[in-house]
Amino acid sequence: MVKAIVLVKSPKKLIAARLKRVNLVYESFAVSGQFDAVAVIQVERLVQIKDVTTQIQKINGVERTETMVEVQ
Repeated sequence: MVKAIVLVKSPKKLIAARLKRVNLVYESFAVSGQFDAVAVIQVERLVQIKDVTTQIQKINGVERTETMVEVQ
């Protein structure tokens, strides 16, 4: 399993709830600071991270994302 954190910038208030609807996002929550929400994803293969982040970037209101992959 590969875990990653996706930081999401969006002016939309309910962006964390929308992130939970994305396949393979198993946790999301609003945060304060430079980004507005965090999505925690867990995939079988590293290449799947791109697919999930692409789905997140297509959500209406998402301005930008930054992804951090767990290093083991």
